[in-house]
Amino acid sequence: MDENTRVTKAAGVVGAATFLSRIFGFVRDVVIAAYFGAGMSSDAFFVAFRIPNLLRRLFAEGSLSIAFVPVFTEYLTQKGRQEAFRLARAAVWALSFVVALAAVLGIVLAPLIIRIIAPGFVDDPAKFALTVSLTRLTFPYIFFICLVALSMGILNTLGHFAAPALAPVLLNLAMITAAVVLSPHLENPVYGLAYGVLVGGVLQLALQVPFLVRKGVFFWQRASLRHPGLKKIGWLMLPAIFGAAVYQINILVGTLLASLLPEGSVSYLYYADRLVQFPLGIFAIAMATAVLPSISRQAAQKNFKAVEATFGHAMRLVLFITMPAMVGLIVLREPIVALLFKRGAFDLRNVQLTAQALLYYGVGLWAFSAVRVVVATFYALQDTRTPVRVAVIAVAANIILGVVLMRYLAHGGLALATSLSSMLNLILLLAALSKRLGRLHLSQITGAAFKTVFCSAAMGVVVWAMAQAIIPDLDCGIMPLFWGLAGTILAGMVIYGAFAFVFKSGEMGLIIEAARRSIGSR
Repeated sequence: MDENTRVTKAAGVVGAATFLSRIFGFVRDVVIAAYFGAGMSSDAFFVAFRIPNLLRRLFAEGSLSIAFVPVFTEYLTQKGRQEAFRLARAAVWALSFVVALAAVLGIVLAPLIIRIIAPGFVDDPAKFALTVSLTRLTFPYIFFICLVALSMGILNTLGHFAAPALAPVLLNLAMITAAVVLSPHLENPVYGLAYGVLVGGVLQLALQVPFLVRKGVFFWQRASLRHPGLKKIGWLMLPAIFGAAVYQINILVGTLLASLLPEGSVSYLYYADRLVQFPLGIFAIAMATAVLPSISRQAAQKNFKAVEATFGHAMRLVLFITMPAMVGLIVLREPIVALLFKRGAFDLRNVQLTAQALLYYGVGLWAFSAVRVVVATFYALQDTRTPVRVAVIAVAANIILGVVLMRYLAHGGLALATSLSSMLNLILLLAALSKRLGRLHLSQITGAAFKTVFCSAAMGVVVWAMAQAIIPDLDCGIMPLFWGLAGTILAGMVIYGAFAFVFKSGEMGLIIEAARRSIGSR
């Protein structure tokens, strides 16, 4: 199996597991929307959960993995399995101490944290107090999720991708169960969601343990906290926390600014972001997760031509999948929001305002996705400075654009600012990577992207026409809405696939070949 096929197959495994996780995540959000709507309780929980959720995305899908994997791969390649496993054990013990201390500090400093990330809540004492209390309950979640992230780095490097990708399913199940079973029995029902977050963290970590043991990583054995690899990981990780997470930092900035807008604005952005996270997680994060061990291995072997080839393959494949997903989200934004959330306290006005945020987040989906692959490549090359420099520019642009655009588009302006700053981030990162590695097969990427844009646009026209014909009314009921969306999406997939076949898209062939080999190996 060549490297491109291996990467595509690994991305398929991660993507399938992530798809299942996102399904349960939407069920979770449907339950939250039905029970809590878009008001004080939901705003307070989403701000409180934003902190551990941000750390989850930074670590489980970001800096910890991309700092650990290149160093762990280097040890495997150059110093052997036993020395690499000693590094892994040392990392487990060191990380446990650091994140336990961080959790304690987060609990103590919760009032200050909320004043910083949601200053608009300070004027409402009840809302502020509730948010602080929920933050203190959910903060210990970072202890468990950081260890899950480290487990993911170890297992992915050793060729196992499924268990780490499936871990979020357990979080979603715990939160759903807490909302339905526990919340109705509490004086303030929203506390049930916070307890669900804690239980979910424990379950996610417990899932990784048997697979680590099966691979021979006995983390309870003695380990030296002076292992030289730890210092290298630390130097990569500190800037990576910021450099790899521009999108998440921009979302946090959006939350801060949204707290200054009318009540419900935080919730509209949250629900829209959840919808964008669906294709972002299934395709872009899956590809970045799959490509990191491969490019790290190639970089450790000093095979930079192979790095260029693998990077080009990953970029073409990500754009091939996320472009039509972007068009579909934009065209079908109101029916999708209505189907998933319009029930209970979530009314038609909530649907329209959430769809507005989704429109502006949606236009940046391709950039959010491509950035994940570019950043993973930088850290596979153990370059920590460039993503940080670019991140500073992108975050500054997001703040400036957010302050300006929110005056005209309210919460939609904040979403648009996030998209535009991510596009700037991608352009600057590609320019820097091109200087580092050369042409990066940019002509091939650009040529494939033009085909993808044309096929996606054609699909969008058909989807829009079908939606107008079979989904004329958002109040038509759940089942008519479901079948209308299902038929429209299926037709869009067929049209897109047909156009990709006619224009001889190489990415279509790669996906089919990887699927054939995956089925044939069973």
